[in-house]
Amino acid sequence: MFPILLLLFIFVPIIEIGLFIQVGGFLGLWPTIGLVLITAFVGASLVRSQGIQTLMSVQNRLNQGELPAQQIFEGVMLAVAGVLLLTPGFMTDALGMLVLLPAPRAVIAKYLMSKMVVKNVSGGFAGGQFGQSPFEQDPFHRDPFNSNQDGNTFEGEFERKEKDDQDNNNRLN
Repeated sequence: MFPILLLLFIFVPIIEIGLFIQVGGFLGLWPTIGLVLITAFVGASLVRSQGIQTLMSVQNRLNQGELPAQQIFEGVMLAVAGVLLLTPGFMTDALGMLVLLPAPRAVIAKYLMSKMVVKNVSGGFAGGQFGQSPFEQDPFHRDPFNSNQDGNTFEGEFERKEKDDQDNNNRLN
């Protein structure tokens, strides 16, 4: 993964600089800067509206009792599209717009979800050492989610006596 990220951090700026030179030579300095700013503002507003639509879709799926995995994944992709659109450059803007469009985003989401492996961890919070839950590792802390633990519960009452507290404070002074 590290070599891929290293290549991206090297080649993406080189490609963006080349595109800036080409577009700037064709349009001029100020129109090129204006185009970059316009794509950033338009992209941010489109990401916002698409994000709201995706959130509504997630809520509808949840209300129907379905798992909205694809919609949640598309929401993450919208966040990536927002970052790409706010990054100055024409290639990142093109990729951001591609991810922003609903049809390509759905296809990309389905493809990426098919490549994901989901592992089931049984036992809820059982992620500690040697298969123990963090509460089993420390005997002084009780697991609030497990009512079948050994131990004693002590009930008690207390009463605050303010007159005694004032007398004790006066003695200390």
